[in-house]
Amino acid sequence: MTYPIDIRPRRNRRTAALRACMQETQLHAHNLVLPAFVMEGEHTAVDIPSMPGCQRLSIDLLVQKAREAADLGVSGIALFPYLTDDLKDSCAKESVNPDGLFQRAIRAIKQNVPELLVITDVAMDPYSSDGHDGFVEDGEIINDTTLPILAAMAVAQAKAGADIVAPSDMMDGRVAVIREALDADGFTTVGICSYCVKYASAFYGPFRDALDSAPRGGDKKTYQMDPANKREAFREVELDEAEGADWIMVKPGLPYLDVMSQVREQTALPIAAYHVSGEYAMLCAASEKGWIDYDACLLESLIGFRRAGADIIFTYGALDAARLLQN
Repeated sequence: MTYPIDIRPRRNRRTAALRACMQETQLHAHNLVLPAFVMEGEHTAVDIPSMPGCQRLSIDLLVQKAREAADLGVSGIALFPYLTDDLKDSCAKESVNPDGLFQRAIRAIKQNVPELLVITDVAMDPYSSDGHDGFVEDGEIINDTTLPILAAMAVAQAKAGADIVAPSDMMDGRVAVIREALDADGFTTVGICSYCVKYASAFYGPFRDALDSAPRGGDKKTYQMDPANKREAFREVELDEAEGADWIMVKPGLPYLDVMSQVREQTALPIAAYHVSGEYAMLCAASEKGWIDYDACLLESLIGFRRAGADIIFTYGALDAARLLQN
């Protein structure tokens, strides 16, 4: 094919200034949320071998990490509790303990780093002796028995100071039940980030190591989505939006950017994406081998989320990315 004039797209890439003003997608620290794992103890940090650079932290060290995130311009911290087996049961009773680990951690961050959004996980698996996100009976995850448990958990987190509760369980109808419970207790300003499009993914392994929350039997395929499905995601978004979700989550991230892009066209709600533990661990492992540049690949991955339509990105590399963006 010939053109009547000499067309050269490279003219717009010639200098750094040209490339900057032509850039279509921006990534800022305020797009990022840092997931963090909290445990009992003082001055305690336990490395997570499958997630290099990540640790379970006691509350005092968690507060320090939260301060670091806020100072770097990161918008929020997403909390997950690590509990010992003696605190786990089939009904997740510890999840509503006002003096429990999770509620104390929420209060500590809000008291010491009030400008940072605190986003709290709503699901049974960290508290469950069965390791599932819902109530288990005779090997089956019972949807409607789970809903009031999740609602009570969300209210307990709101009472402790959570800004956003984030149901990650994938039970049907849970957003409506949580919204009703929060409103009934006066927490009308507490938002809901629904893990709306959550796939039964093989990329969650390191996260389950971090919390010791793998299912004790069976798998999560009856409530998390089939990785082969896309149209199902649009139904989930429509339902959760109608039930009162304030944000919606697509999880995992990079293998599902096509889904995220089409969800962006469907909804006006903010979209959160989760750069999950397996994705992060692969970057770290390949970098340790000298096969990739971790910094460059981290930022490229996060730009990919933004380009696909994500407003908010949960990533274990949030602090690394925020430092790189400062430079």
